[in-house]
Amino acid sequence: MKNKTDDIKSISIRMPEKLLEDLHYVAEYDGRSVNSQVVYLIRRCVADFKALHNDIE
Repeated sequence: MKNKTDDIKSISIRMPEKLLEDLHYVAEYDGRSVNSQVVYLIRRCVADFKALHNDIE
């Protein structure tokens, strides 16, 4: 049986400490974890790209 997390991949990113602190603040404000906030922002970025350039092949 396949788990929901079977298709989840992990990445590591580096960023300035102040930016990470600000990201924590924004994520908490939006009721998300930092991980969920990053995924949300990436999804928005990809959706914006697809809307502008059609679909990604």
